[in-house]
Amino acid sequence: MKRDFMDRVIDTIEWLAALFIGIVALDIFVAVVLRKFFNTSIPDSYDFGKLLLGTLIFWGIAATSYRGTHITVDLVWSSASVRGKRYIDVFATLVLLFVVTVHTFAIFDKVRGTYHDHVQTFDLNLPVWPLYALAWAGDAAAVMLIAIRTWQLIFRPERLAEPAHGREVE
Repeated sequence: MKRDFMDRVIDTIEWLAALFIGIVALDIFVAVVLRKFFNTSIPDSYDFGKLLLGTLIFWGIAATSYRGTHITVDLVWSSASVRGKRYIDVFATLVLLFVVTVHTFAIFDKVRGTYHDHVQTFDLNLPVWPLYALAWAGDAAAVMLIAIRTWQLIFRPERLAEPAHGREVE
């Protein structure tokens, strides 16, 4: 199957989310080992873990929102006609687009605020705005991908057609 540009973008976003998960897991593992066996800690380990956890959540939202693989409740959707399912999908995606767009503006305000207030980590006094900006980029990617998904649901629904085994497990 030929992979188009959007598939490569989504794969990149998924790899970024996976990378952030790996970094958070490594941070926690090393911090626990150092604390348990060497009675020491990584400076700002808690701050970095907390900030990267938010980052990986936003990048994960970007990937799952485009693919439509997030957790769903399909009681009404599964009993609707094909046309009704499409209306439900478009409506739900528009609501998601609105919510994530508002959230992205709020996160941008937080990035701007932490930058102008010179908020720093506790131990190393490093600025935290770059990690907030990284999280914001994931949220902005989610807005872009949800907008693309909405456009495809309305004008090119065949591009988002699910495989035969797509939703019966949910």
